[in-house]
Amino acid sequence: MMISRRTFTFVAAACLASACDMSSRNNNPSLADSHSRLWKDAAKEGALRIDTATDQHEIVDLLEAFRGLHPNIAVRYQHLNSSDLHANFLKEVGEGRPTADIIISSAMDLQFKLVNDGFALAYASPEKIHLPSWAVWKDEAYAFTAEPIVFVYNKTLLPQEDIPASHEGLTDLLRRKPHDYYGKIATYDPERSGTGYLYYAQDLLISRDTIELAQAVGRTHPKFYILGVEMIDKVARGELLLAYNMMSSYVLEKKSQGFDIEVVFPNDYTLVMSRIAVIPKLARHPNASKLFLDFLLSEAGQTLLASRHMQPIRSDIPMEGSAPSPEVLRPIHFGPSLLANLDQFRRREVLREWRRTFES
Repeated sequence: MMISRRTFTFVAAACLASACDMSSRNNNPSLADSHSRLWKDAAKEGALRIDTATDQHEIVDLLEAFRGLHPNIAVRYQHLNSSDLHANFLKEVGEGRPTADIIISSAMDLQFKLVNDGFALAYASPEKIHLPSWAVWKDEAYAFTAEPIVFVYNKTLLPQEDIPASHEGLTDLLRRKPHDYYGKIATYDPERSGTGYLYYAQDLLISRDTIELAQAVGRTHPKFYILGVEMIDKVARGELLLAYNMMSSYVLEKKSQGFDIEVVFPNDYTLVMSRIAVIPKLARHPNASKLFLDFLLSEAGQTLLASRHMQPIRSDIPMEGSAPSPEVLRPIHFGPSLLANLDQFRRREVLREWRRTFES
């Protein structure tokens, strides 16, 4: 049964995590001994620095539950947009400064590049037996959510007959009524947001009609942002009417708080992205990092993510509420194919075409 976020406090989460942890490891003495040593070594380190593109409010329950289980580990949380997160890590490495202990981002291509370039520490989490095989890359990177990418609109201000059901529907709407939506449409800026660039590049791979959508959006004098939560807040306040290529978790969380917004899972195709966790080789507190990753992937951790509308990667954690039809899902596959997005020639061409499309 899904545990409500309103009643699932971090104390209860810590108790659940402790119970699940003990139950799974009592059946495997060697695993129990190994994990016991990990707990002790992590406690000796006494600190954990998490750098992430996920807003702290989205995983506050998870952080509090982890702190409740491990009060001797001081957790420092740094929130950056996905592009800055990647650049900051490389800068710290280049300057010989301490890096984050664990890096979490939805910019899947940038995370895979860290792995491909040899920056990731391999760790075989005992929780990986509960994950689909595609969610783990050589024990160096772990996907821990599978979240649809959606449209969000202001349900009070957007006319019922204008609600687009698909990318094609959005293109048609904005072609017919560009003046009605002048300055009222938003999406990520792919030049400044790694997440935004990933989504746009994936849209192009799935459908060349993406260019037609960009042209239609361009006629409305759209707004571009680097933070999804900012766009969703503006839609909720009525400053924007619609934003597209949004993480469903952000939208559904805001909707659950009573804001006048609604979500559309596009019925022509719905991208599915995963947040990726990587432990750097240069992490100063690798044992604390491993402990946090285990908790992130555990039944308790995944249940807490689900309570914040982040689709968990484990199949044994149920989700409630709206969901797209499985037939329209288009997962972004975590693997070497993502590196094509980051080829500098391809990136320049994609962004040049994007600018040209909107300028026209």
